[in-house]
Amino acid sequence: MPGIDDLIPSATQIRKEAALKEAEKADEYARLAAAAEAEKRALIERLSKPSGKTEEEKVKLASTIIQRAVRNGLTEVLVYRFPNTLCTDKGRAINQMEKGWESTLTGIPKEIFQLWTDHLQPRGYRIAYQVIDFPGGVPGDIGITISWGD
Repeated sequence: MPGIDDLIPSATQIRKEAALKEAEKADEYARLAAAAEAEKRALIERLSKPSGKTEEEKVKLASTIIQRAVRNGLTEVLVYRFPNTLCTDKGRAINQMEKGWESTLTGIPKEIFQLWTDHLQPRGYRIAYQVIDFPGGVPGDIGITISWGD
């Protein structure tokens, strides 16, 4: 028959076991955070490069997005959302609505602006780049909206 020490471990023993469990949880959290950070870096790296789509593919994609929005009764559509790190100034010029803000764009956000300049603007479409979230009070992601209403 087990003795009382087998049934009820000492408080010291329980604290050690609890500390080990906490350490395991902390390790797991750190591992998950590192994995998420690596994933985010990989995504930003991919978005900062050209999409690889042809001009025709880009125009068809824009048309599909706009047509869907029109069918849903909208006069504007958020076409893209991206981390502010894809701007050379982390979105400061966009947030301040400074003249020449488009020169801070890189990668796919820059491609979208070029597509608008070449094909959509001449057809009366408007484009807006604006900071759409402020985590911790600082500018975060930027949204690109295409509009065609009055």
